[in-house]
Amino acid sequence: MNIASKAGSFLLGERTVNRMGYGAMQLAGPQVFGPPKDPAAAVAVLREALASGVNHIDTADFYGPHVTNRLIREALHPYAEDLVIVTKVGAVRGADASWNPAHSPAELARAVHDNLRNLGVEVLDVVNLRVWGDLHSPTEDSIEESFTTLAELQRQGLIRHLGLSNVTASQVREAQGIAQVVCVQNHYNLTHRDDEQLIAELGRQGIAYVPFFPLGGFTPLQSETLSSVAARLQASPLCVALAWLLQRAPNLLLIPGTSSVAHLRENLTASELKIPAPMLAELDALV
Repeated sequence: MNIASKAGSFLLGERTVNRMGYGAMQLAGPQVFGPPKDPAAAVAVLREALASGVNHIDTADFYGPHVTNRLIREALHPYAEDLVIVTKVGAVRGADASWNPAHSPAELARAVHDNLRNLGVEVLDVVNLRVWGDLHSPTEDSIEESFTTLAELQRQGLIRHLGLSNVTASQVREAQGIAQVVCVQNHYNLTHRDDEQLIAELGRQGIAYVPFFPLGGFTPLQSETLSSVAARLQASPLCVALAWLLQRAPNLLLIPGTSSVAHLRENLTASELKIPAPMLAELDALV
Protein backbone atom coordinates (compact mmCIF):
# COMPACT_ATOMS: atom_id res chain seq x y z
CA MET A 1 0.00 0.00 0.00
CA ASN A 2 2.00 2.98 -1.30
CA ILE A 3 0.57 5.76 0.84
CA ALA A 4 3.80 7.76 1.05
CA SER A 5 3.92 8.30 -2.72
CA LYS A 6 0.65 10.25 -2.67
CA ALA A 7 2.51 13.28 -1.32
CA GLY A 8 4.63 13.41 -4.48
CA SER A 9 8.38 13.07 -4.78
CA PHE A 10 11.56 15.14 -4.97
CA LEU A 11 15.19 14.59 -5.88
CA LEU A 12 17.62 13.64 -3.10
CA GLY A 13 21.06 13.34 -4.62
CA GLU A 14 20.57 11.37 -7.81
CA ARG A 15 17.60 9.46 -6.37
CA THR A 16 13.94 10.42 -6.40
CA VAL A 17 12.28 9.79 -3.05
CA ASN A 18 8.72 10.08 -1.80
CA ARG A 19 8.26 13.30 0.14
CA MET A 20 6.80 11.48 3.12
CA GLY A 21 9.73 9.74 4.81
CA TYR A 22 10.51 8.45 8.27
CA GLY A 23 12.84 9.59 11.07
CA ALA A 24 14.32 6.84 13.24
CA MET A 25 15.24 8.88 16.33
CA GLN A 26 12.30 7.70 18.44
CA LEU A 27 13.27 4.05 17.98
CA ALA A 28 15.98 4.41 20.63
CA GLY A 29 15.25 4.42 24.34
CA PRO A 30 14.18 7.38 26.52
CA GLN A 31 16.12 10.59 25.76
CA VAL A 32 17.25 8.86 22.53
CA PHE A 33 19.60 6.80 24.70
CA GLY A 34 19.93 3.06 25.08
CA PRO A 35 17.80 0.36 23.47
CA PRO A 36 14.03 0.54 22.99
CA LYS A 37 11.75 -1.16 25.47
CA ASP A 38 10.39 -3.37 22.68
CA PRO A 39 12.93 -4.00 19.88
CA ALA A 40 10.46 -6.16 17.96
CA ALA A 41 8.00 -3.26 17.83
CA ALA A 42 10.76 -0.99 16.48
CA VAL A 43 11.52 -3.50 13.73
CA ALA A 44 7.80 -3.69 12.92
CA VAL A 45 7.59 0.11 12.52
CA LEU A 46 10.49 0.15 10.06
CA ARG A 47 9.03 -2.67 7.99
CA GLU A 48 5.60 -1.05 7.97
CA ALA A 49 7.13 2.23 6.80
CA LEU A 50 8.68 0.57 3.75
CA ALA A 51 5.53 -1.44 3.07
CA SER A 52 3.64 1.89 3.01
CA GLY A 53 5.93 3.41 0.38
CA VAL A 54 8.50 5.21 2.53
CA ASN A 55 11.86 5.16 0.72
CA HIS A 56 13.71 7.86 2.69
CA ILE A 57 14.83 7.08 6.25
CA ASP A 58 16.71 9.54 8.44
CA THR A 59 18.99 8.21 11.17
CA ALA A 60 22.25 8.82 13.03
CA ASP A 61 24.68 6.51 14.73
CA PHE A 62 24.59 8.76 17.80
CA TYR A 63 20.94 7.78 18.32
CA GLY A 64 21.30 5.28 21.12
CA PRO A 65 24.22 5.42 20.33
CA HIS A 66 24.40 2.76 17.60
CA VAL A 67 20.84 1.61 18.38
CA THR A 68 18.76 2.91 15.47
CA ASN A 69 21.27 1.94 12.78
CA ARG A 70 21.46 -1.61 14.08
CA LEU A 71 17.65 -1.80 14.19
CA ILE A 72 17.47 -0.53 10.61
CA ARG A 73 19.94 -3.20 9.54
CA GLU A 74 18.04 -5.93 11.40
CA ALA A 75 14.70 -4.87 9.96
CA LEU A 76 15.56 -3.95 6.38
CA HIS A 77 18.90 -5.43 5.27
CA PRO A 78 19.45 -6.28 2.42
CA TYR A 79 18.04 -2.89 1.51
CA ALA A 80 15.54 -2.19 -1.26
CA GLU A 81 17.12 -0.60 -4.32
CA ASP A 82 15.01 2.55 -4.03
CA LEU A 83 15.65 3.09 -0.30
CA VAL A 84 17.77 6.13 0.61
CA ILE A 85 19.18 6.13 4.15
CA VAL A 86 20.40 9.53 5.32
CA THR A 87 22.60 9.67 8.40
CA LYS A 88 24.30 12.41 10.41
CA VAL A 89 27.74 12.89 11.93
CA GLY A 90 29.12 15.59 14.18
CA ALA A 91 28.01 14.46 17.64
CA VAL A 92 28.67 11.76 20.21
CA ARG A 93 26.78 10.76 23.33
CA GLY A 94 28.20 10.88 26.81
CA ALA A 95 27.66 8.13 29.38
CA ASP A 96 25.14 10.48 31.02
CA ALA A 97 23.12 10.69 27.75
CA SER A 98 24.54 14.15 27.00
CA TRP A 99 24.89 15.37 23.42
CA ASN A 100 28.44 16.48 22.65
CA PRO A 101 29.95 17.95 19.47
CA ALA A 102 32.44 15.77 17.58
CA HIS A 103 33.74 17.73 14.60
CA SER A 104 37.45 16.92 14.44
CA PRO A 105 38.66 15.06 11.33
CA ALA A 106 39.36 11.93 13.38
CA GLU A 107 35.93 12.01 15.05
CA LEU A 108 34.13 12.51 11.75
CA ALA A 109 36.05 9.68 10.06
CA ARG A 110 35.29 7.40 13.01
CA ALA A 111 31.59 8.30 12.80
CA VAL A 112 31.45 7.52 9.09
CA HIS A 113 33.02 4.11 9.66
CA ASP A 114 30.65 3.44 12.59
CA ASN A 115 27.68 4.21 10.32
CA LEU A 116 29.02 1.95 7.57
CA ARG A 117 29.50 -0.93 9.99
CA ASN A 118 26.23 -0.60 11.88
CA LEU A 119 24.10 -0.10 8.76
CA GLY A 120 25.92 -2.92 7.00
CA VAL A 121 26.81 -1.00 3.83
CA GLU A 122 29.99 -0.23 1.90
CA VAL A 123 28.88 3.28 0.91
CA LEU A 124 26.57 5.68 2.78
CA ASP A 125 23.82 7.20 0.62
CA VAL A 126 23.84 10.66 2.24
CA VAL A 127 25.79 12.00 5.22
CA ASN A 128 24.70 15.25 6.86
CA LEU A 129 27.20 17.27 8.85
CA ARG A 130 25.30 18.08 12.04
CA VAL A 131 26.59 21.51 13.05
CA TRP A 132 26.37 22.31 16.73
CA GLY A 133 24.88 25.21 18.66
CA ASP A 134 21.96 24.36 20.88
CA LEU A 135 19.44 21.66 20.04
CA HIS A 136 17.31 24.00 17.95
CA SER A 137 19.49 26.84 16.69
CA PRO A 138 22.72 26.94 14.67
CA THR A 139 25.75 29.08 15.28
CA GLU A 140 27.66 31.07 12.65
CA ASP A 141 30.96 29.23 13.15
CA SER A 142 32.93 28.21 10.07
CA ILE A 143 32.34 24.62 8.94
CA GLU A 144 35.17 24.56 6.42
CA GLU A 145 37.38 22.02 8.19
CA SER A 146 34.53 19.65 9.05
CA PHE A 147 32.89 19.73 5.65
CA THR A 148 36.25 19.39 3.89
CA THR A 149 36.84 16.23 5.93
CA LEU A 150 33.54 14.76 4.76
CA ALA A 151 34.28 15.78 1.16
CA GLU A 152 37.55 13.84 1.39
CA LEU A 153 35.72 10.77 2.70
CA GLN A 154 33.33 11.19 -0.22
CA ARG A 155 36.28 11.22 -2.63
CA GLN A 156 37.46 8.00 -1.01
CA GLY A 157 34.17 6.39 -2.04
CA LEU A 158 32.66 6.01 1.44
CA ILE A 159 29.86 8.56 0.91
CA ARG A 160 27.70 9.21 -2.17
CA HIS A 161 26.25 12.58 -1.23
CA LEU A 162 26.70 15.25 1.41
CA GLY A 163 24.19 17.36 3.29
CA LEU A 164 23.98 19.71 6.26
CA SER A 165 21.97 19.87 9.46
CA ASN A 166 21.32 22.77 11.86
CA VAL A 167 22.99 25.37 9.67
CA THR A 168 22.62 28.97 8.56
CA ALA A 169 22.34 30.20 4.98
CA SER A 170 25.94 31.44 5.09
CA GLN A 171 27.14 28.01 6.21
CA VAL A 172 25.26 26.44 3.29
CA ARG A 173 27.11 28.76 0.92
CA GLU A 174 30.41 27.97 2.62
CA ALA A 175 29.82 24.24 2.21
CA GLN A 176 28.80 24.64 -1.43
CA GLY A 177 32.20 26.17 -2.09
CA ILE A 178 33.73 22.86 -0.98
CA ALA A 179 31.40 20.17 -2.37
CA GLN A 180 27.86 19.66 -3.64
CA VAL A 181 25.13 19.85 -1.00
CA VAL A 182 22.04 17.72 -1.76
CA CYS A 183 19.94 18.47 1.33
CA VAL A 184 19.64 20.75 4.35
CA GLN A 185 18.00 19.52 7.54
CA ASN A 186 16.95 22.30 9.92
CA HIS A 187 14.36 23.03 12.59
CA TYR A 188 11.17 24.11 10.83
CA ASN A 189 7.46 23.56 11.43
CA LEU A 190 4.13 25.34 11.59
CA THR A 191 5.23 27.60 14.45
CA HIS A 192 9.00 27.78 13.85
CA ARG A 193 9.67 29.35 10.46
CA ASP A 194 13.05 31.04 10.57
CA ASP A 195 14.13 29.35 7.32
CA GLU A 196 11.51 30.69 4.90
CA GLN A 197 14.10 32.41 2.68
CA LEU A 198 16.51 29.49 2.83
CA ILE A 199 13.80 27.04 1.78
CA ALA A 200 12.96 29.20 -1.22
CA GLU A 201 16.62 29.56 -2.23
CA LEU A 202 17.25 25.83 -1.94
CA GLY A 203 14.11 25.18 -3.97
CA ARG A 204 15.45 27.36 -6.78
CA GLN A 205 18.59 25.22 -6.75
CA GLY A 206 16.68 21.94 -6.71
CA ILE A 207 17.97 21.10 -3.22
CA ALA A 208 15.83 19.24 -0.69
CA TYR A 209 14.98 20.83 2.65
CA VAL A 210 14.20 18.37 5.45
CA PRO A 211 12.52 19.89 8.52
CA PHE A 212 13.43 18.25 11.78
CA PHE A 213 10.94 18.43 14.64
CA PRO A 214 8.13 18.80 12.06
CA LEU A 215 5.63 18.12 14.85
CA GLY A 216 7.42 20.16 17.50
CA GLY A 217 9.94 17.57 18.68
CA PHE A 218 10.01 16.97 22.43
CA THR A 219 7.24 19.56 22.88
CA PRO A 220 4.39 18.66 20.47
CA LEU A 221 2.76 21.50 18.57
CA GLN A 222 -0.27 23.01 20.28
CA SER A 223 -2.47 25.71 18.83
CA GLU A 224 -6.16 26.58 19.06
CA THR A 225 -6.11 27.47 15.36
CA LEU A 226 -4.48 24.15 14.45
CA SER A 227 -7.00 22.25 16.55
CA SER A 228 -9.90 24.16 14.95
CA VAL A 229 -8.69 23.46 11.41
CA ALA A 230 -8.12 19.80 12.28
CA ALA A 231 -11.65 19.46 13.67
CA ARG A 232 -13.14 20.91 10.49
CA LEU A 233 -11.04 18.56 8.36
CA GLN A 234 -11.83 15.60 10.62
CA ALA A 235 -8.12 14.92 11.02
CA SER A 236 -5.68 14.99 13.92
CA PRO A 237 -3.84 18.27 14.58
CA LEU A 238 -0.46 16.64 13.98
CA CYS A 239 -1.63 15.20 10.67
CA VAL A 240 -2.73 18.69 9.62
CA ALA A 241 0.66 20.09 10.67
CA LEU A 242 2.38 17.57 8.39
CA ALA A 243 -0.02 18.28 5.53
CA TRP A 244 0.70 22.01 5.92
CA LEU A 245 4.41 21.30 5.44
CA LEU A 246 3.72 19.24 2.32
CA GLN A 247 1.77 22.14 0.83
CA ARG A 248 4.30 24.76 1.96
CA ALA A 249 7.02 24.07 -0.64
CA PRO A 250 7.67 21.24 -3.12
CA ASN A 251 11.26 20.70 -1.96
CA LEU A 252 10.26 19.84 1.62
CA LEU A 253 10.89 16.18 2.52
CA LEU A 254 9.21 15.08 5.75
CA ILE A 255 10.70 12.66 8.29
CA PRO A 256 8.20 12.43 11.18
CA GLY A 257 9.29 9.82 13.69
CA THR A 258 7.41 7.40 15.89
CA SER A 259 7.89 4.08 17.65
CA SER A 260 4.27 3.03 17.02
CA VAL A 261 2.86 1.39 13.89
CA ALA A 262 -0.52 3.02 14.56
CA HIS A 263 1.06 6.47 14.85
CA LEU A 264 3.13 5.83 11.72
CA ARG A 265 -0.04 5.08 9.77
CA GLU A 266 -1.66 8.25 11.12
CA ASN A 267 1.35 10.34 10.06
CA LEU A 268 1.26 8.88 6.56
CA THR A 269 -2.37 9.92 6.08
CA ALA A 270 -1.05 13.49 5.82
CA SER A 271 0.00 12.59 2.27
CA GLU A 272 -3.68 12.25 1.37
CA LEU A 273 -4.91 15.38 3.15
CA LYS A 274 -5.39 18.57 1.15
CA ILE A 275 -5.95 21.72 3.19
CA PRO A 276 -8.27 24.21 1.44
CA ALA A 277 -6.87 27.68 0.76
CA PRO A 278 -8.91 29.50 3.45
CA MET A 279 -7.72 27.08 6.13
CA LEU A 280 -4.15 27.31 4.82
CA ALA A 281 -4.39 31.08 5.29
CA GLU A 282 -5.46 30.56 8.93
CA LEU A 283 -2.48 28.33 9.56
CA ASP A 284 -0.09 30.64 7.72
CA ALA A 285 -1.19 33.47 9.99
CA LEU A 286 0.00 31.64 13.11
CA VAL A 287 3.43 33.26 12.63
